[in-house]
Amino acid sequence: MDLNKVSLIGNLAGDPEAKSLPSGQSIALFSIATNYNWKDVKTKEKKSRADFHKVVAWGKLAEIISTYLKKGSKIFLEGRLQNRSYEDKDKNKKYITEIVASDLIMLGGRNKKEIKGDETAKEEIDIEEIQIEE
Repeated sequence: MDLNKVSLIGNLAGDPEAKSLPSGQSIALFSIATNYNWKDVKTKEKKSRADFHKVVAWGKLAEIISTYLKKGSKIFLEGRLQNRSYEDKDKNKKYITEIVASDLIMLGGRNKKEIKGDETAKEEIDIEEIQIEE
């Protein structure tokens, strides 16, 4: 049995970038920031670090994300890790690890809403090469 599942709670690091591919497929690209807090063993000082995770969403889920979310939005996100590569405009090979979103719950505020992948974002897509500028 294989398992590839990611669950994150964090805030959008920027507004989602919405695109429509030549096939008509909708895609949303964004980053989610998560914080990690710990106490230094020697100094007993509290420390924290933010990690930024690249996320891609397809179909109806992408449309919902680009409509309702913006920089700072707090979300619970589930998806899977995906590794891929592409060539940049200078023909250099670039590698990227991203999360392909399947489920999302908007947190905070009065408009909490759960978005289930099986209802909105079936991955019935032809794989199209997309380049994400870093």
